Amino acid sequence: MTIQAVVFDAYGTLYDTQSVADVTEEAFPGYGEIITQVWRIKQLEYSWLRSLMRRYENFATITRDSLAYTLRILGLQYEDDTFARIIDRYLHLDLYPDALAALDALKDRKLAILSNGSPDMLNALVKNSGLDRVLEATISVDAKKIFKPSPEAYLLIEEELGIAPASVLFVSSNPWDACGAKAFGLNVAWIERVTPEAMALLCVKSDLLPPLTLFKALRTQMDALGVEIDHRIRSLSELPKVVAFHES
Repeated sequence: MTIQAVVFDAYGTLYDTQSVADVTEEAFPGYGEIITQVWRIKQLEYSWLRSLMRRYENFATITRDSLAYTLRILGLQYEDDTFARIIDRYLHLDLYPDALAALDALKDRKLAILSNGSPDMLNALVKNSGLDRVLEATISVDAKKIFKPSPEAYLLIEEELGIAPASVLFVSSNPWDACGAKAFGLNVAWIERVTPEAMALLCVKSDLLPPLTLFKALRTQMDALGVEIDHRIRSLSELPKVVAFHES
């Protein structure tokens, strides 16, 4: 079936969450990388736990809470303005280098974001990066008060765009998100930026794995959830051929 809309996850898919490392390293020399990794892991964990507990708070609150947790458990002292400066980086995340070209190549389809991000975070991020000029919609799960990968979150795509799941290609580099979208019934392209072979080379025998290697092992490899993804690609630049596949 023809793909009428391409819907992207935001954090980790269009936007590089690891680009916060510059400001965390500046604020806490020598701790920048581990702050970034623990912060992202706890940010995701809090979203899932709050969904299961039915104690929803928006992603802006979760982002602040998970950063506070990270700095506390690392024993790092900070001033309020330092904390605010780090949080603000989430409104100015770097786009992946191939994002703009990929979106331009798909401009004949409806393009949108579906993200766990809160509306204020997403709207600022999209505007700051210039994607507000190319996206049909920026959809936040805040409308359902539950986070991806809950099925209710993916319902928002058809509700907002008026396009059935069979005609939507959902794109994410997050394995848990790709699995959730496929389980819901969307066509899914997973961006496999780190292959198992590359991961194996990183995980050489060592007394202590670097934080980034541990993060990649936890967050970049496909999860064993019994879900078969439609398309495995290595970059956003491959999306036009994925869309063309559905028209052949």
